Amino acid sequence: PSRSATAAPTHTMTDEPANKKPKMSTPANPRIIALFDVDGTLTIPRGEVTEEMMAFMHRLSEKITVGIVGGSDLPKQEEQLGEGIAKVFPYNFSQNGLVAYKNGELQEVQTIAKFLGEDNIKKIVNWTLKYLADVDIPVKRGTFIEFRSGMMNISPIGRNCSREERNDYEKIDLERNIRKNMVEAMRKEFADLNLTYSIGGQISFDVFPTGWDKTYCLKYLDAADF
Repeated sequence: PSRSATAAPTHTMTDEPANKKPKMSTPANPRIIALFDVDGTLTIPRGEVTEEMMAFMHRLSEKITVGIVGGSDLPKQEEQLGEGIAKVFPYNFSQNGLVAYKNGELQEVQTIAKFLGEDNIKKIVNWTLKYLADVDIPVKRGTFIEFRSGMMNISPIGRNCSREERNDYEKIDLERNIRKNMVEAMRKEFADLNLTYSIGGQISFDVFPTGWDKTYCLKYLDAADF
């Protein structure tokens, strides 16, 4: 009987926060802001944030304004940092700021498809698949092109690879410059589109219109506020 008596209130308490908007700290020095990348900063590449790191972020948010800016989309960011992360800190930018939240409210969604047009998107996809078909590496998995709102993420091994396969590919890539060579080929092929290529992490690189890197998010920061 004693166990069932304690079970009911425990269940009720865990359900309550899900219906409440997470509270943001009012920092002591709001005019100072720190923006944190996700992969390689708050987490290991594609890993989950540790309790210690998240505790640090919350402590810091009591002192200054804190924001998160990552290249992945919001669902992936939530996988790494927790569900509802867009409403935990004052600023949250996914896909380099093309999906922007301020104080938990959506500000803007921009897309690469609208900017480049579907014909150009199709040309990039078709060329990429043909190029990767001729790349000889020990392992290939799925999701060679991940289409995001503001960029394409291209991976010669495929983003569905395991952690071990990811680590093995990174060694091969460093030896053979697979991603670097592919980027150089794309620069020549799509010179007219004014695209930027950013090699990062272990297995992939991003392709996006010039100016759509992580500095894009700065448009939401009013200079008068900081």
